[in-house]
Amino acid sequence: MKLAYYIKKQRLKGDSRVEALLDRFRAAGHILYPVGHISDFQPDTDVLLSLGGDGTFLSAANLAVPAGVPVLGVNFGRLGFLSESDPDAILESLHEKDYIVEERELLQVRCDALPAGESCSVALNEMSVSRMGASMLGVDVEVDGAALPTYWADGLLVATSSGSTAYSLSVGGPICLPETKVFIVAPISPHNLNVRPLIVPETSRLRISLHSRDDRAVLTMDNRNYTVPVDCRIEVCAAPTRLKRLRPGHSNFINALRSRLLWGEDVRNGSDSE
Repeated sequence: MKLAYYIKKQRLKGDSRVEALLDRFRAAGHILYPVGHISDFQPDTDVLLSLGGDGTFLSAANLAVPAGVPVLGVNFGRLGFLSESDPDAILESLHEKDYIVEERELLQVRCDALPAGESCSVALNEMSVSRMGASMLGVDVEVDGAALPTYWADGLLVATSSGSTAYSLSVGGPICLPETKVFIVAPISPHNLNVRPLIVPETSRLRISLHSRDDRAVLTMDNRNYTVPVDCRIEVCAAPTRLKRLRPGHSNFINALRSRLLWGEDVRNGSDSE
């Protein structure tokens, strides 16, 4: 196989664990080369190895989607929801084809206030808008032309089901299985207490506008941040392309919730309970 690999963290470049993994791939006859930009991809690349944690995977996905290359996340980080593959088992998994190619929904975000080349971009986990100064934001959202009540908050996010265990979870959003075909609209630290996260179909088209005493706000797409004028207009919908992700055949999202987030951890749930 021809394998590209992406490393974001400087501390992992030259790390003995990473070098040992790459050496094992080379010894097995695989072609390996590093990428840092979309233009680095070589023809007929089979897989992009993301070596790091979930933040690294998000950056790798931003490279892989336009290149049309599937991503395999190898966990050298912490939680590892996206980068869940064990470095010690990944070579055998590829040889035995013990993996599943899944497609993850992406958000397409349009905003003319973004830099050239970024005015129409994609995000795997979420996009968000948040206040930059001391004043709260008024966030107006239209879902397929129907206006929601104004959110008065620190900001608002729109997340995919993949992103339900990321930023969305920390603001009170629901956990969704990755294959769930929905988007989550959730306020960030809302001042109006009678608003809750809203689930909308992935076919929805959202228009977002802001108002505030401050003249700037922060727009994020996964781990990319931009400063935008508060009078900008943002459109969000499902991207026409999806991310192809390789996951181990034995992996299970529910088990990952229990082992990584200690979901449902309760002394009464022990095997010795009566």
